[in-house]
Amino acid sequence: MGRIKACSDYEELRNARILENQARLASLGLQKTLSELRSLTSSPKSEKTHFKRKVDYSATTLRRSGRLRGKPPQSEGKLSYLEDADIRHILKGKRGLRGREISEEALSRRCESKGRGSVYDPVFGISCHFCRQKKLCGEEDCKRCGEMEMDQPCAGKTDCSACHSSYGILCRACLKVRYGEEMEEVKSNKNWMCPHCIEEKGVKPYWICNSSICLNKRKMVPTGIAIFRARNMGYKSVAHLLMDELQRAAEKRRL
Repeated sequence: MGRIKACSDYEELRNARILENQARLASLGLQKTLSELRSLTSSPKSEKTHFKRKVDYSATTLRRSGRLRGKPPQSEGKLSYLEDADIRHILKGKRGLRGREISEEALSRRCESKGRGSVYDPVFGISCHFCRQKKLCGEEDCKRCGEMEMDQPCAGKTDCSACHSSYGILCRACLKVRYGEEMEEVKSNKNWMCPHCIEEKGVKPYWICNSSICLNKRKMVPTGIAIFRARNMGYKSVAHLLMDELQRAAEKRRL
């Protein structure tokens, strides 16, 4: 009961103060001024009428689908890299793309770099699993990149004996920098397996494929250009550095 009485006393005091303030404003003539200001600020905004411009299509001819009208499709030109004859060679499975030519200047630059190659070619170039560069290799005896024979393997790219997939294709530079192996040793070893298959089969403990694709699948951050840090720390390649780091991390978890 005391709380209800206190609330009613407060309401009476509040109402009395409101009435007192209103009387004071009326005596000073401010009540009218306040009402005028409120009317000015709350004035309705002028409504703008939007007119939609009509477009006259009578001056232009209407376009209709040629397929719906029964017309055969028309070719609008040749592809940027392949000629029509080249596509027929691919579809029929013929040997090589004899119709496609590469400039003499590009062929002269092909052997300037044996690491990753100097000439980009989306047809004859084979993509490296690590750097993903579709370049012609710099090997002088490569029939695929030198003589444009499509059915020949690239002499400057590796081939895994286990998977024979894109995971096992590495260029000379990535093979040495990222995994510490030489192309000549890989070519002479018919049982060579790519880092991805070695990781899956568990041939070398803590040996993993350190490409950004495989590291992302393992939910690991790609290393970027880590060869300088690896060599400064005395490691042969980035893969050897990661193998040591993973081994030490596993030993710490056991403790």
